[in-house]
Amino acid sequence: MPKFLVTGTYTAEGLRGLQTDKASGRRRALKKAVAGLGGKLESIHYCFGEDDIVIIVDMPSNASAAAVSIAAASSGVVRVKVSPLLTVDEVDEALEMAPSYRPPGVKGFGN
Repeated sequence: MPKFLVTGTYTAEGLRGLQTDKASGRRRALKKAVAGLGGKLESIHYCFGEDDIVIIVDMPSNASAAAVSIAAASSGVVRVKVSPLLTVDEVDEALEMAPSYRPPGVKGFGN
């Protein structure tokens, strides 16, 4: 099942909600939402800096990952970014498939 990295930044209202629900309450809610779409919550971490929360989920498809992201973002209390994660084998496969490519206006670049 594809893995996704989800990062989020809470608004002030979202942080107040986190204080009320506690981190464990948010984990339960997220686990239920992800499982409802056939996915699995692998890990959830809170942090400080640019992001407030970092999550790794296994989801059956891009569409199911997008559905969770849309549901969270539409709440208005968290800004969400979702990035698909590739395995080492998938990157090696992509490197083997790499087409010949020349960027616009650049001569002598690529194969």
